[in-house]
Amino acid sequence: MSAGTAPVGDAVVVTQIEGDIAVVRLNRPAKRNALNDQAILGLEAAFRSLPGQVKAAVIHGSGEHFSAGLDLSELVEVDLNGAIEHSRLWHRAFEAIEFGRVPVVSAVHGAVVGGGLELACATHVRVAETSAFYALPEGQRGIFVGGGGSVRLPRLIGVSRMMEMMLTGRVYRAEEGYNFGFSHYVTPVGESLAKAKELARKIAGNAGRTNFALIQALPRIADGDRAAGYLMEALMSSIAQDDAEAKSRLRAFLEKRADKVAPQF
Repeated sequence: MSAGTAPVGDAVVVTQIEGDIAVVRLNRPAKRNALNDQAILGLEAAFRSLPGQVKAAVIHGSGEHFSAGLDLSELVEVDLNGAIEHSRLWHRAFEAIEFGRVPVVSAVHGAVVGGGLELACATHVRVAETSAFYALPEGQRGIFVGGGGSVRLPRLIGVSRMMEMMLTGRVYRAEEGYNFGFSHYVTPVGESLAKAKELARKIAGNAGRTNFALIQALPRIADGDRAAGYLMEALMSSIAQDDAEAKSRLRAFLEKRADKVAPQF
């Protein structure tokens, strides 16, 4: 078995609290964790109702795949208005992840395809096993991305590469994906979840205001006007350093009670 674990009951999204991190699991292994409406609503509910003690979260998938993307059976009979509402449902759910209360790490393996890739790209840190592969087959299915992929993916891999993937159906393996920005880490098979939890616990140990600034302000600064960005940076910097926790950490560093930055080998 890879990063996934055995299914629990009929729930398609399962959340477990492990101290100060939440572990959210896609739980449709027989369908390669294809994302139906129930799964999308489950993801939104999970990230909008995290307990107060949770400071970071992990997403992963049961079985042999992270997610093979949209459950296409839900699109066949949908009219134009229904299709728009369906896409907006995904947007709301994934925004609850990207701009939610806590940083989110995804552990991906096997298929990270279509909507599964869109989901992964809504997370802040991505850990991929060597079994992971990435694709956007919407071009061959006669559809277009609808889960925010046209907004998030070009910021990671560029417009040209995303266009080529959709035009040709190209599949990228884990190592290629790492080089192009699909993931931040690559692990051996079976180790992505452990690595993701390790990173989530490290993130949870950051000052809360700093994590807030990183997931809420930094993307908006990067996408916005330069002058407004400088102003927001000054405001967020001031708010972060005014925190009592930040002052304590700075004193610890100045008094040589905190580790200096050094490369890890």
